[in-house]
Amino acid sequence: MKKFLLPVILLFFVSTLFGQTQTKTDAIYTYKTPDRDGTGKVYMGREISQVMNFMGMSWLERSTRPQEENTELAIKNLPIDKKSVVADIGAGSGYYTFRIAKKVPEGKVYAIEIQDPAIKYLEDRSKELGFDNVVTIKGTEKSPMLPENSINLAIMVDVYHELEYPHEVLQNIKKSLKPDGKLLLIEYRGEDPKVAIKRLHKMTVEQVTKELSANGFTLVQNGQFMKIQHFLVFEKE
Repeated sequence: MKKFLLPVILLFFVSTLFGQTQTKTDAIYTYKTPDRDGTGKVYMGREISQVMNFMGMSWLERSTRPQEENTELAIKNLPIDKKSVVADIGAGSGYYTFRIAKKVPEGKVYAIEIQDPAIKYLEDRSKELGFDNVVTIKGTEKSPMLPENSINLAIMVDVYHELEYPHEVLQNIKKSLKPDGKLLLIEYRGEDPKVAIKRLHKMTVEQVTKELSANGFTLVQNGQFMKIQHFLVFEKE
């Protein structure tokens, strides 16, 4: 009887260890009944919002956007110089992409999108405007597919709250940043009920910091100069 005891104990140990590993992996995300505009997928207590379809690009290019969002001030405050390599993750219509491209004539802007219509629009618009320092990249839900150790600044403008796999995307962004590279999140202020944006499409500084800290990023600037959005700059630890 004793000769069977050791294999049984080992089998139990391996099974328990494997089960713990699986639980740890699965526990990155939990699931619930979706709220309005939500996916039902939860990361660190926050329900991930639904993604805005590229068909809504006209809203990104609305004439009132500069006044409503202080976009010119945001671009003025970007931690970049003329040689910087910037990644605009979730570039959409390229509203920020092409404005940043003007500021980095000796650098480069990667415009990352996962939607094919957006990629085509960005490529066509880049040719139309004559930017040879804009490069489009087809990303995935888990990665922006950027070269490692190549980026001075990665930005996500009203994008982070929509990421289906925020943990995986942040880990891949971290790999793409240079040692002194930075990550900028611009998000509508979740603390302010007067900001007329759907609840799941806003974020608080506390929640953003919680999620970014868990992925090896440190908040180094909390800009308060935008009207309705946070301007949060992170560095990797």
